Amino acid sequence: MSFEFFISLRYLRAKRKQIFVSIITFISIAGIFLGVAALIIVLAVMNGFETDLRNKILGINSHVVLMQYTGAMKDYQKVMNEVEQVEGVVASTPFIFSQAMLRNEGRTSGVILRGISVANAFKVINLGKMHEGNIDYLSEKQRSTIELGKDTSTLPGIVIGKELAKNMGLLLFDPVNIISPMGISTPMGMVPKMKKFVVVGIFDSGFYEYDSTLAYISLRDCQEFLNLGERVTGLEIKVNDIYRANIIAKSIEKKLGFPFWARNWMEMNKNLFSALKLEKRVMFIILSLIVLVAAFNIICTLIMIVMEKSKDIAILKSMGATSGSIMRIFVYQGVTIGAIGTLMGCIGGLAVALNLEKISVSIENLFGFKILPGDVYYLSQLPSQVNYSDVVIIIIGTMLICFLSTIYPSRRASKLDPAEALRYD
Repeated sequence: MSFEFFISLRYLRAKRKQIFVSIITFISIAGIFLGVAALIIVLAVMNGFETDLRNKILGINSHVVLMQYTGAMKDYQKVMNEVEQVEGVVASTPFIFSQAMLRNEGRTSGVILRGISVANAFKVINLGKMHEGNIDYLSEKQRSTIELGKDTSTLPGIVIGKELAKNMGLLLFDPVNIISPMGISTPMGMVPKMKKFVVVGIFDSGFYEYDSTLAYISLRDCQEFLNLGERVTGLEIKVNDIYRANIIAKSIEKKLGFPFWARNWMEMNKNLFSALKLEKRVMFIILSLIVLVAAFNIICTLIMIVMEKSKDIAILKSMGATSGSIMRIFVYQGVTIGAIGTLMGCIGGLAVALNLEKISVSIENLFGFKILPGDVYYLSQLPSQVNYSDVVIIIIGTMLICFLSTIYPSRRASKLDPAEALRYD
């Protein structure tokens, strides 16, 4: 241990006359601790929000959507075979997308109606967990294995979200009417088409917007209901690397040519993820101010210690200590304060961030309120994901700020004139 570091540690221990300096030192450590811990926790929550949103969005939706400028897609089996030969494509499935209304005993609700191929849709998408029933019951063959009422045994199946079922007062195996805005021609003019379905499944994606607006029926039932014949809206495609989805989408467009066009998940959710990144940067800047305030405390602490120890500095210089040695004493002292605060902040921040979900549940149970109401926010749970590269950046940034805050006081101490300091002693 160098004598500079030894002396700097001695200066951190307060004597009776220097108790005020010790209190400011403690406040500086506490400020850095709070700043580092807050940065780690908030960035972990922001990372968790982004990851959870992406997983939920890419569960319900595919990585790439392929459609035609001319409308509904014909010969989709042939197109699927060509798409699956493109490098990076894992699987594809046809889908039908339409808007409709659900009606049950006087209650109505607008829904996004999606027709899916039960055989291969779940190689591409994931509805989350099934709250009740089974998605396989959309298939007529699977539906015949369950006992339905006399009035519902011949009806086609529909799977709806948990929140939609709650809003409509629907239970498993209840009948429900779907009304299509694409009307049919009658002697009385155009009238909306209505057909009765039976609820064979209720899913819970964990995403309120999806759970309250989506309804799934089989591809064949959807084609019949919307009079599409053998046509579909387009293809949903899963790729092996979600961050190369834009490149793979361009490859698909290039291979198929006009009138096909492809959109990837990054384009479809660009505004949402851009807003999340902006919020993360803004929160980092705002919370870094806590560390800066603590750094000013370090400056004040060191200036006061320099004033208190002016005689000690003069004696050290008269004994042969160089200006560089004096400067290093106070740099070591400031960096030690920063290192202690940063270490404590990392331990505290990581402890909270890694157990945030349990902590949030405990707080909700203790005070009887919901931190993230599902009908207000996109998510119903408080997610957390620690990105250790962020932690490293926080540590390096904090230590750099602490080091810079020591330069002025330590330079002032190194320029102290021994004769001037000891003149009246």
